[in-house]
Amino acid sequence: MDAGSRSISSAKNRAAAAAAAPRPPLQEAGSRPYMPSLSSGPRNPSAKCYVSPLVLGDRFIPDRSAMDMNLAHYLLTEPRRDKENASGMAASPSKEAYRRLLAEKLLNNRTRILAFRSKPPEPENVSFADTTSSNLQAKPAKQRRHIPQSAERTLDAPELVDDYYLNLLDWGSNNVLSIALGDTVYLWDASSGSTSELVTVGEDSGPVTSVSWAPDGRHMAVGLNSSDVQLWDTSSNRLLRTLRGAHEARVGSLAWNNSVLTTGCMDGKIVNNDVRIRDHVVQRYEGHSQEVCGLKWSGSGQQLASGGNDNLLHIWDVSMASSMPSAGRNQWLHRLEDHMAAVKALAWCPFQSNLLATGGGGSDRCIKFWNTHTGVCLNSVDTGSQVCALLWNKNERELLSSHGFTQNQLTLWKYPSMVKMAELNGHTSRVLFMAQSPDGCTVASAAADETLRFWNVFGTPETPKPAAKASHAGMFNSFKHIR
Repeated sequence: MDAGSRSISSAKNRAAAAAAAPRPPLQEAGSRPYMPSLSSGPRNPSAKCYVSPLVLGDRFIPDRSAMDMNLAHYLLTEPRRDKENASGMAASPSKEAYRRLLAEKLLNNRTRILAFRSKPPEPENVSFADTTSSNLQAKPAKQRRHIPQSAERTLDAPELVDDYYLNLLDWGSNNVLSIALGDTVYLWDASSGSTSELVTVGEDSGPVTSVSWAPDGRHMAVGLNSSDVQLWDTSSNRLLRTLRGAHEARVGSLAWNNSVLTTGCMDGKIVNNDVRIRDHVVQRYEGHSQEVCGLKWSGSGQQLASGGNDNLLHIWDVSMASSMPSAGRNQWLHRLEDHMAAVKALAWCPFQSNLLATGGGGSDRCIKFWNTHTGVCLNSVDTGSQVCALLWNKNERELLSSHGFTQNQLTLWKYPSMVKMAELNGHTSRVLFMAQSPDGCTVASAAADETLRFWNVFGTPETPKPAAKASHAGMFNSFKHIR
C-alpha cells in the first residue's frame, strides 16, 4: 500500500468527532487569500505597422535626344588616342598644355556620356536599424503569462476522506463542480457560487468513494464503499438507477466513454457498464492484482489507461475487447511496470492523442510520459514527492501536478522540457485531487487539510470557435423503461 493512506474506518471516526462542531461545507474559508481573476491586458493600441513610403524603380533608360553624340564619341575614343600617342613619339610640353586647355574650354568639364530625362531620387535618410525597430514595434512580442501564486478562492471541505486511492472531485461540462465529503455529495455552481446537496448515503453504503460527471454535464456517477454505483440526474436530484453485481468491494475510480461507464474496484477488476441497457456489464478487464485507483479514457475513446496499487499501468484498446463478458478477461495492449509505487495520476495529452502522462506514489515520485501506440517510455522526471494528480493545459503545452509530503504543492511544468514554471503553495497537507474548469483556465484542488482551493493557473483562453453540440441527451432516455 502507498504510504500515508488512511482507512475508511478512521475517516468515519474523524467525521463522528467533528459532528460536535460541524462546519458548513463549501463556504468561504475564514482566511482565504483572494486574488481577482486574471484578465489578459489589451494589445497596445498606439502600436502601428511601419509602412515604407513609395519607392521609385531603380532602372533608368538613357534619353538619346538629350545626348551630344559627338561629345560622347570623343570621350569614348580619347583614352585610346592617349595610349597611341604614348607608344609613339612624345608630344612637346607646349602642345600637351595647349591640348588640355582646348579640351577644358570646349568640353566645359563635361565627362558624362549618357544623359537621362530625370534625376534619380535622393536616398531616404532611414537606416536599416530604424526600419527593423519599427517592424518590431508593429509586432510586439508575446508577453509572458502572469501566474498568480495564491489561490483565487478557498472553500471549506470538512470530512474530506484522506485516502490516496479515491477520486472525490470532478468538474462537469455545465460548470458545476462535485465533491464527496464523507457520506454526502455536494454540487457547487461555479457561475453563481451556490452550493446544493445531491445525496447523502447511509452508513451501510458509505462513504462515497468516487464521483464522475457524464459528458452531458447533467448526469453523474457516484461510486460507493459498498461496491454499488449510483447514477443521478442532477437537474432534478433524482436517482436513475443503481448498478449492482459488477464488483465485490469499493469502487474508487470511474471514467466515462460516451454511454459506457468504466468502473475500477478494490478487487483489481475493471468493468465496462453500458448504462442504456438492463444487463449493464458489457466488458471486463482483468490485469491488476490490487486496487484500481486511476482510470482515464483517451480523447478518441479508443484507449483506456488504468493504474493500480500493484504499481502497474495498463493500456487497453477497444479493438482488442471482447463483447462477451463470459469470454473471460480482455488482453491488454501494454503492461508497463516502470513505476515503483501506486499509479493513480493519469492524464491524456490534448494535443497528441497517443501521449499519456502518469504519476507514481510516495516510493516512486516520478512523472512518466508514454507513447501508448508503442508502449515506450519517452521521459521520466523525479519530482521529489508523491504525485497525486495530473492535468494538461488545454491551451498551452504545459502540465500541472499536485503533490504530497513534503511541500504539498502544485507544480506547473513546461512540456517537453519539463522546466518548472511555477510552484503554488497554500495547502498544508497532501493535495489529493484536482479538477479543471470547462474553459480550461481554472483548476480546483482538494487536499487532506479539508480545503478546496481554486487557482487561475492556466490563464485566459483565446476566443473559442463555435463547436457542434454533442448529442448526449439520449444517453439516459431508456431509464424510464427499466424495471
